[in-house]
Order: sequence, then structure tokens, then C-alpha cells
Amino acid sequence: MGRRIPQEKRNLSNVEIFDIAEEGKGVARHDDLVLFIEKAIPGDVVNVELQRKKKSFAEGRVTEIVTSSPYRIEPFCPHFGVCGGCKWQHMEYDAQLKFKQQSVGNALSRIGKVDTASMEPILGSAQTMYYRNKLEFTFSNKRWLTNKDEEVDKNDMDALGFHVPGRFDKILDIDHCFLQEDPSNQLRNAVRNYAVEKQISFYDLRMHEGALRNLIIRTSSTGEVMVIVVFAYPEEGQVELLMSYIASQFPEIVSLLYIINQKKNDTIFDQDIHVFRGRDFIYEEMEGLKFKVGPKSFYQTNSRQAYELYKITREFADLKGTELVYDLYTGAGTIANFVAKNAREVVGVEYVPTAIEDAKVNSAINDIHNTKFFAGDMKDVLTADFIAAHGKPDVVITDPPRAGMHADVVDRILEMEAPKVVYVSCNAATQARDLEMLSVKYDVIRIKPVDMFPQTQHVENVVLLMLK
Repeated sequence: MGRRIPQEKRNLSNVEIFDIAEEGKGVARHDDLVLFIEKAIPGDVVNVELQRKKKSFAEGRVTEIVTSSPYRIEPFCPHFGVCGGCKWQHMEYDAQLKFKQQSVGNALSRIGKVDTASMEPILGSAQTMYYRNKLEFTFSNKRWLTNKDEEVDKNDMDALGFHVPGRFDKILDIDHCFLQEDPSNQLRNAVRNYAVEKQISFYDLRMHEGALRNLIIRTSSTGEVMVIVVFAYPEEGQVELLMSYIASQFPEIVSLLYIINQKKNDTIFDQDIHVFRGRDFIYEEMEGLKFKVGPKSFYQTNSRQAYELYKITREFADLKGTELVYDLYTGAGTIANFVAKNAREVVGVEYVPTAIEDAKVNSAINDIHNTKFFAGDMKDVLTADFIAAHGKPDVVITDPPRAGMHADVVDRILEMEAPKVVYVSCNAATQARDLEMLSVKYDVIRIKPVDMFPQTQHVENVVLLMLK
């Protein structure tokens, strides 16, 4: 908990924003205090109301923009500022790239003690809107009311959209989302309107009752569409009614599925999937390779930029066709299958068993025979016996989750002494921590950030390490 701020010290005037923090807040100083200001960007001069104070920093919000940053632009989404997504859309895209590059560089040099002088320019995304291939919307009977909703009928509180930041039980009703290509918006609005018309109840997130719970829409670069409707406590006939309506209105859907989830949480990984129409997967494609994406499959949510990320990974690995490659945190084997034609053999390891099954299927449908996949906790699978059985790798590719690699996995990489390691990360801070541990045996040779998520502070980074 932060300290209570006296009323007379809450408001600050003419605060200059000089940097941006990793979570996307503007950074300023006041006396000896570092300030993190929501929706402020470098170059702004703002008046601020402080909301929380800790020992060495405080958090606040902008009450007035005195002087606008040269990077500041008008947000294009009417939901900006209330919806928790796309927090940087009030900043020019070139500026977003500049600060992402700076953020990666700062993390690597400060935490990892890495010399970033040779860091390559960030690869921007050709698409800065409508770039996501998966969105999950939540149904709620407790709509979040904004200033624009003053005239709304207080009896009409149903919403289908996103959680308001900090409120698990309040959902912002979304009219148009700029994250996913159509038919996403038409689909969501049609489902919401039809459910209201037919009086199919929206879920109560506090009481855990109601028929409709979530709507998941997946699209692919091949043009295929998957729709998953998650019900909680539907009345008799309501599943058939709604699913038939979706099928008739959107014939382009190739995978129309539903789930009955009566748990207290929204995760679907332990739930049975019911096929209403079509098949239980869609196809993604990359360089002629097909990837089967099911309702529970992991696939990078920006398909086009994922291709660029994997090309950089392959370029850094610089495979000649004779190498044994270990692909750690392989997921559904996308990178493993993508580089397989350039390697002698690829061994993929992943914690999630269903992802490993997807990886094997993806090898089979692409007629790839030089991959092997193993499921289990990385630190437990990657033992001396495992390495003895499968061989010492020539190249290690690792793409861990945000938390980075477990210290035992770093130790195992150091023991294996592969001549080359390619480290793909979605969190430069944990990547930097791991790079420092690897520095006892490895030098950083190349660094290349990749912007996968325009309008947000998130950034991927690829690092090539060579054995000393």
C-alpha cells in the first residue's frame, strides 16, 4: 500500500516528462521523488494529481496538458483511456519505436551489463492497426459506464468487451476495436445484439450466474476464422439458438465451437470443446508451411510480424544444414518447424503437453521428419542424460515466457556449451538478467528488437550469443 498524500501536496504544476517507463507511464522528477504519470509522454509539460506514494516514487495522473509533446497525436480509438489496451496510441508510431529501442537498450546495459553499441535498429510493424489474430471478449451484466453513457438506459447494463483496468467485475462495452480485422467487429456486435434481443442472459462476474460468458475470435493470415462461444449456465435451447444464428450470419467461419465453462475462472485449457460447425482448427501459413491452430493452441498473436521475428531468429542461427538444434520453450513448434529445413535435426522442449502434440502434428502435415518434441518442465527435461541421448546441440534457440529462463536452465545451457545461442524474448529485463548469467561463457554478438505490438509498450528482442 502507498502512503496517504496530504491534500495540499497532491497537485503539482508544470511537471516535465523526460522518459517513459516499461509499463508505458511517463517519467518525471519532483524534488527527490520519481513520478510515474499515466498517459504522459516524453516532451509533455503537465499538471499532475498524485494518487499513490511510496518511499522513492509516486504515481499520478494528468489533470491538464500545459505543453504538448511533439510526439503527441490524437488517439484514433473512441475507447482509448478507458479500455486497458493500446496505451500508446496517443504517441506517433516512430516515437513508439524510438522508446522501445531505448527501453531494450537500457535493460540490457543496466541489468545485463551488455555493450549495446552495436544494437541494430528496431524492426517496426508494417501494420499498426488490425494486427492481432486472436481476441477474447467478456460478457457481463455490469457494464462500465463512461461519460458518454449519461443518457443510457440504466436497465440496459449488458456489455460485451474488455475488462476495465483494476476492475474484475466491470466490462467496457466495445463498439469498434482496432486490434483485429473483420469480421471481428461485425461478429461481436451481432452476437451482443442478438443475445440482448433474444434475452439470453449475460454473465454476472460476482454472482457466477448467467448464460453467456466469453467470445473468442481467431483469424489467420490464410483468411480462415474460428469462433468460440463460452457459455456458463444456458437455459434449454439457448446454445442451439445462438450458434445457429452465428452460423447463418457468418458463413465464412470455418471453425465454430462452443464450451460450457462453470468454473470460477475463464481459462478454457481444462474444458471440453464442442464443434457446432466446421472443423476444430484453422490453418496459419508461413513460407508455405502450414500450422494447425486449435482453440487451445499457442500461436504468436501478430501473424505477419511473427514471420519477421522468425526470419531474424533463423538469420541469427545461420544454419548450414548440418547442425543439431535445441529449441527450448518450443510451444507449438513454430520456430522448430520453421528452421527444420536448414538443420540436420531439431529437438523441441515445452512444458505444455498439448502444445507438444500440436508441434508433432505441425511437423507431420508439413512432411517434416527431422524434428523431435518432448513435454515437461525445462529444468527437469534438460538433464545430462537427455543431452547424452540426443546429442550436444550446435545451436540453442530459446524463447521463454516473460519470466525468462529458470536459473537451472541457464546452468544447463552453460554446461552444454553450444557454439551458438539465439535468445528470443518478450521481456528485455528478464532477458538481460539471463544474459548476465550466460556472460561467463558467452559474448553477445547481435541484438535486434522487433515490434510485435504497436500502440503498446511491449517489444520482442532477439540476441545472438557466441561461445567464448
